[in-house]
Amino acid sequence: MKFGTKAIHAGIEPDPATGAIMTPIYQTSTYVQNSPGDHKGYEYSRTHNPTRTALQNNLAALENGKHGICFSSGLGAIDAVIKLFNPGDEIISTNDLYGGSYRLFTKVYERYGIKFKFVPMSDAASIADHITENTKMIWVETPTNPMMNIIDIAAVAKLSTGTKIILAVDNTFASPYLQNPLNLGADIVMHSVTKYLGGHSDVVMGALVVNDDELAQRLAFIQNATGATPGPQDCFLVIRGIKTLHLRMERHSQNGKTIAAYLKNHPKVEKVYWPGFEDHPNHDIAVKQMRDYGGMISFTLVGNKESDARKVMESFQIFALAESLGGVESLCGHPASMTHASIPKEEREKVGLVDSLIRLSVGVEDAEDLKNDLANALTKI
Repeated sequence: MKFGTKAIHAGIEPDPATGAIMTPIYQTSTYVQNSPGDHKGYEYSRTHNPTRTALQNNLAALENGKHGICFSSGLGAIDAVIKLFNPGDEIISTNDLYGGSYRLFTKVYERYGIKFKFVPMSDAASIADHITENTKMIWVETPTNPMMNIIDIAAVAKLSTGTKIILAVDNTFASPYLQNPLNLGADIVMHSVTKYLGGHSDVVMGALVVNDDELAQRLAFIQNATGATPGPQDCFLVIRGIKTLHLRMERHSQNGKTIAAYLKNHPKVEKVYWPGFEDHPNHDIAVKQMRDYGGMISFTLVGNKESDARKVMESFQIFALAESLGGVESLCGHPASMTHASIPKEEREKVGLVDSLIRLSVGVEDAEDLKNDLANALTKI
């Protein structure tokens, strides 16, 4: 199947009881058994739920993987990954990443003896300098949040080939429509399903997709043992959202291109970060590993004043000032004080996350209306 067909049909079957074309919401906590252990594949909804099973199968197909595993949030999914490791293990992470991931790594798991190294990954070969006998995982985001850095997944995968090092890729910004890390050698793909997969700002969820059977069993054990599982109503909403993923991502990418070009030529804008520009660092890698460049854009203002960034965001009429991204509606955010506030200022600024940086999640509205909204807001400074 091509992607658009998979988004609608893969892993989804008509309800065997009624023929309903939409997966039912199995709003149940438990399942009747004929005798102890004699059941129909379902015992308790923390462990399995038919609505969740359909979503997990659909997500696995979209990422060209064998196993999908859903969690109650993206951080719940990342938490399960880190629980694969032991005190003394080392994890190498990109130094430009979602603030919640950084907080989980440093404020929760460093206390338990897991060591994290945050390093630039624009040159994948340089990661080798940080690998030791204790390195157990490389954690990649690409494009990164919020600087839109592109990391060469296939090149990083070569570093772990033939070793016991796991390569995990946060694919949230790209979505499976734009990028498939498993095809490039990754072992684990993570999504904040809350974002593009759900697509309508009405669900909080996370997911992992893997090919390796043993790794899938270990993660499913953690999922069940620690209990960060989503409910069937949320799973239903994501199944419905995914049916238009390909259509939405096409429009997000079209609008992203239009808005990025507009910002790049605006006299009050200092820098624009969008991987579709030919002069964007590692644009050639993006061309190889992505199908298009998406609707996530970050930009800074001339003079680099946080007060100017606040004025701009407070003046928007269409771009809503809110955390999160990936919904049909356009959003704006101030990473330094919102999504990345948990990262120390000196660490933020090392990667270019300065006080005037604004992150846009460009939605699927009319691009001319979005340009006019930006034009009006930028007159306020």
